[in-house]
This record gives sequence, structure tokens and C-alpha cells, in this order.
Amino acid sequence: MSQHADAPPLVVHLVSQLDAGGAGTGLVNLIAHMPPERYRHAIVCLSESASYQADIRERGVAIINLHKRDGADFGHYLRMFRTLRALQPDLVHTRNLSGLKGQLVAALAGVKLRVHAEHGRERDDGATPGHRLLRRLLRPLIGHFIAVSSDLQRWLVDQVGAEPARVSHISNGVDSVQFHPRLGPPAAVGPAGFMHDSAYVIGSVGHMDEAMNHATLVEAFLRLIASPHPAHQRLRLMIIGDGPCRAECQAMLNRAGAGHKAWLPGDRADIAQLLRAMDLFVLPSVAEGGSNALLEAMATGLPVVATTVGASNELVHPGFTGILVPPTSPDLMAAAIADYCRIPEMGARHGARARSQVIAHHSLPAMARSYLAVYDALARQASAAPQRA
Repeated sequence: MSQHADAPPLVVHLVSQLDAGGAGTGLVNLIAHMPPERYRHAIVCLSESASYQADIRERGVAIINLHKRDGADFGHYLRMFRTLRALQPDLVHTRNLSGLKGQLVAALAGVKLRVHAEHGRERDDGATPGHRLLRRLLRPLIGHFIAVSSDLQRWLVDQVGAEPARVSHISNGVDSVQFHPRLGPPAAVGPAGFMHDSAYVIGSVGHMDEAMNHATLVEAFLRLIASPHPAHQRLRLMIIGDGPCRAECQAMLNRAGAGHKAWLPGDRADIAQLLRAMDLFVLPSVAEGGSNALLEAMATGLPVVATTVGASNELVHPGFTGILVPPTSPDLMAAAIADYCRIPEMGARHGARARSQVIAHHSLPAMARSYLAVYDALARQASAAPQRA
């Protein structure tokens, strides 16, 4: 049990990195909206993270970095074990494939309550026999699963073999106060000459890796600006985020002579302001769980073009809040973007509906209450009949 007898139970969150976007954003939002008198929190990061650290430490949350090296680094499991033994948490909450082995380490360290959440699968996760075997072997150690989409919930039951009663679907929440529609003209963001009075800004936010597939968005953009339609000459492209595919996306733009019409600044802390400079949000991913960036864009009042993968099928209602296209289809993506560029009133209608949908169904307090219910239920089960380690 926790070292502090009079203190609330301690939850240790094991994450790959505490970076902007994805599970990092969701974790910071969860801690901020969970009653501090109910649970204390600590965060254990597999590798070094810079984003959010000052913000989250102000809330009295300890952040411990295991400094995992790239590739095989078995030493970080020993560091993880020692960290958990020192913290003596009441509950460990792991996330995604990268944190799954932490369930075994937590069990060996004597942590009785264990939760595992799926926020989205990597492109080959589940297709690799080793990953499937690992998930099935570790499944008995997990007290409860959380899936951020019904697609992931079905996958956990059908493919991983989790008992339906031990799987909860908890959608991500979004701060609809911080992420709001722009109240006047768009801010002049980007390098000199990027924005102009009639610019139509296509935007995306996310880690620039193969799963996010920003290359398809770049290809669609290049097709559009190469067409003779006068509306397409107003187009600008903004992709916020860093990752292994950023350099190639920039090279594609430069080779086409379109570098001046695009801005790929890497990771940024001012996501809310940059979203308000966009006219359309595009999520081109080939694998997706429950995208925080997508919800933030919808809260900002942006229409959305997204691919038919994962939670996007649940969040985007075609013809009502956005347009869905197949993944890796630059021509169809370009056609969807062109519709919004040429019919601005359609984008305004869809964006307003998207914000209403977020406010009604994806509030941060509702998300925090759902996580709280999972933690409380596990604690009650443990007190009634101690869970097998």
C-alpha cells in the first residue's frame, strides 16, 4: 500500500513520453480534472520528455524518467522495478504497447491494482505474431482495460481475448474553453509571406511518423495547388509536430517548389492558437485510436477531413461535421479538401456542429469521472477479495 497512510491512494502512470499530443495530452487533462483528495499521481516516463513537465509538477505530481535507450534496453526494466518498489503505488496505469510489459514489472513489484489503456495501435501492432502473443500472455495480469474508442474496445475483446466485463470504453475529453473558435481574423502565424488576407489554411497536428501518414496530406496539397482552379492558389499547409517523417515531407514540398506555401515548424506549445489560424483540419493517419488533436480541432470549430480508421469513424459524421476518405488516397483527400476550399459556408456549418458535438459528448470532467469509476471499482474488488498478483 501507499507509504502515506493518511494520504489518498497513489496512482503511477507509466507512459512512453510525456509529450504534446496523444496520450500525453490525455494524461495531463486527466490529472488536472481528477479530484486531488481522491487519488495522488506520479508519472514514470520510459524516455526523456520535455513537454508538460513544469506544468504538471506545479500540481505536485512527481515525474520520473527511466532514460530508456533506443532499441533493446533491458536495464530500464530493472530501473522500473526499483522505482515502483520505492513509490509503493496502490495502482499502476499503463498505456499502449510500449507500456504493456510494465504490467509484469508492476506485478513483480507487488502492485495489486493494475489498469491498461489502449489509446491507439501502431501500424503493425496486432499484425505481428509476437505482439499478439505478448498481449495474450499478459492479459491475466491486467485488472481492467480501458479503450478510448469502441473500435479498440472490440479489438481488445475479439483479438486480445479480454473479458467484456473487464473492458471500459472511455472517450478522450477536450478543453472546450482553451480550444475555441477564433473570434476575429486569423492570427498571422508562420514565416513572412506564408499568410495573406485570402489564405485558406489546411492544418494538421500530430507526431510525424508512418502511422500518421502526413505524406498523403502533402501529396494531396501538391495536387491541389498544381490545378488551375483559382481557389486553390489561396491554399496554405501547416503541419504541427515532429517525428521521423518530417524531413521527407518538407523535402517533398521543396522538390515541388511549394516550400513557401507550407509551414512545418515541429513541436509547438501554442497548439490552441495555431488551430485558430486554420480553416480546415486534416487527419491523414493509417492507424488511429482516439485522437486528441482531432477533438481539439473540432472544439475549435474546424471542419474535418479524416481517414476511415479507428475512432475517426466514430468522431467524424460525414456530411455533418466533416468528410471521411480512405487512407493513403491523396486524390480523394484532395477532392474533399477542395470541397471545403470552394464552399466556405459548408465548412462553417460543419465546424459549428463539430464544436457542439465535442461540448455535448467529450467534456474533460466526464472523462475524469469515468476513470475515477474504474479506479474505485478495482479498489472495491481488491478489498472484497484480494487480486491475484
